[in-house]
Amino acid sequence: MSVLPLVFTSGWASGINAYAVVLLLGIFGATGLTDEVPESLQRTDVLIAAGVLFLCEAVADKIPYVDSVWDSVHTVIRPIAGAVVAALLAGESGSLPELAAGAVGGTTALLSHLVKAGTRMAINTSPEPFSNIGMSVAEDLGVAGIITFAIFNPEVAAIIAAVLLVLGLVILIFLAQRIRRFLRRRAQRREEKRLAATGAGTRARAPSGDGSEHF
Repeated sequence: MSVLPLVFTSGWASGINAYAVVLLLGIFGATGLTDEVPESLQRTDVLIAAGVLFLCEAVADKIPYVDSVWDSVHTVIRPIAGAVVAALLAGESGSLPELAAGAVGGTTALLSHLVKAGTRMAINTSPEPFSNIGMSVAEDLGVAGIITFAIFNPEVAAIIAAVLLVLGLVILIFLAQRIRRFLRRRAQRREEKRLAATGAGTRARAPSGDGSEHF
């Protein structure tokens, strides 16, 4: 059986939460639910590290603006993780060259990461924090659900992941304008504060102007 559907699905999920993907695949492999997961992902130290990092992401991902900083840091990490996981899956299966699998997993992870990061930037333009929490929970549940489903029905899971990726890219295009407006407003506020501070400093240095002279 070709491992390509699982590679594609794991790449999509890695772009959203790479640590959850490593943790889930490792657990599924260690418990014997699937023989598609390489032993390197089932190691205890890998599972512990993935679990700790997943908990860190679960917290950071639900805090406005902190989630965007976290996403910026993971712009490189998630695609690399997607490529590595894909290559390991391909090496375990032997039905797909590891280099090709890494390219598919890394590219898919990068695209889904851009969707996630862009969507969060748009959500952060809203003053309330509940949309961040709701989106983060939905993403966590989505990753868990799609990876679990991919273990038992990889072809259908890959189709679902592809549909979600396309929808995410379409939504991101529509949100791009809102993101640009938000960045312009923020730059404008900074400029207004700078000008206000400059004006206050100028007034403080100005003479009293009463024109009185004493002889």
